Amino acid sequence: MEIKCIAVDDEPLALKKVASFIERMNGPRLLKTFTSALEAIPFLKEEKVDLIFLDIQMESFTGIQFLETVRSRPQIIITTAFEQYALKGFDFHVTDYLLKPYSFDRFVQAMDRVMENLKQVNGSEEERDFFFVKTEYRLEKVFFNDILFVEGMRDYLQIVTKSKKIMTLQHFAFMESKLKPPQFIRVHKSFLVSVNNIESIERNRIKISDRLIPISMTYRDAFFKAISDKLPPRFNQEPE
Repeated sequence: MEIKCIAVDDEPLALKKVASFIERMNGPRLLKTFTSALEAIPFLKEEKVDLIFLDIQMESFTGIQFLETVRSRPQIIITTAFEQYALKGFDFHVTDYLLKPYSFDRFVQAMDRVMENLKQVNGSEEERDFFFVKTEYRLEKVFFNDILFVEGMRDYLQIVTKSKKIMTLQHFAFMESKLKPPQFIRVHKSFLVSVNNIESIERNRIKISDRLIPISMTYRDAFFKAISDKLPPRFNQEPE
């Protein structure tokens, strides 16, 4: 999803930070930056944007005055060093606020909220066939159809695709929110599999590519129920 953004802040270093974080993500596109909220108003009359990063405490014309002036507003992420101003921003139904100095992880969380809101607003659009996962230094694009399985490895998850393996610190809860039935299903506390890429099922094991993946008792019934429409009649769940 392309997200057209502008950033408004009277601190040049703050604008550079927003720009550098956006460069590390696929999807958001920074159209322009402004050191004055007054300068942004005529731009918004000419250009449609999806998201504004807005500082609150600025000289001559504050972010609050800007919010009061702009009638038709896109998604707003407030950036401020003053928590009381951030809370004030919620009176204007902003999407999120970033309390300076904020981290890249916190920036990504705010962008996730923006993307979810835009998906709801543009509900008629087709569902995306990919999602982004946070690796050590970047956000990596992963296509649903490329995934074979996800394996838990102590503090990490490993996403095994048809072409590569991706290590991430994201939790299974995050993966299950992205990889949903009927295309994906959890079969073990340490495994979530792509149903379309299952090659065979033998006893309580699934073969995908060169891996044999166990089906635990906890997830066994839900797994066979989920794939029941793909099984032949009178299929024995424990084939000899």
